[in-house]
Amino acid sequence: VQLQASGGGLVQPGGSRRLSCSRSGPSLSHLAVGWFRQAPGKEREGVLCLSSRGFVEYTGDSVKGRFTISRNDDKRVVYLQMNNLKAEDTGVYYCAADIWCDRWRGSQPTSSFQSWGQGTQVTVSS
Repeated sequence: VQLQASGGGLVQPGGSRRLSCSRSGPSLSHLAVGWFRQAPGKEREGVLCLSSRGFVEYTGDSVKGRFTISRNDDKRVVYLQMNNLKAEDTGVYYCAADIWCDRWRGSQPTSSFQSWGQGTQVTVSS
């Protein structure tokens, strides 16, 4: 099942941006949901993961204190609020859903996730 990420674009350093991840069809309330990103020439990294119970169970070291995640299961939307953006935050951001947030720590193939969305490009530059 596909998820659709949106909200990317060009942002100045120090700025903020909110990404959205939406899904049509059944709710994801029973799954953990979160975000990954991939910068040019770099490996994919986990950003944030929110458990089905509403706890943040994974936070990437590079985004601590700057990014937050939330979900609205009624609207079937997951949000990524990004503040104090830096050039190194540039990349394609993907949303995903799976049973456990432990999946955000590894490098499992995208096909192994319950749901994996198309990405949205975020570019942080002046």
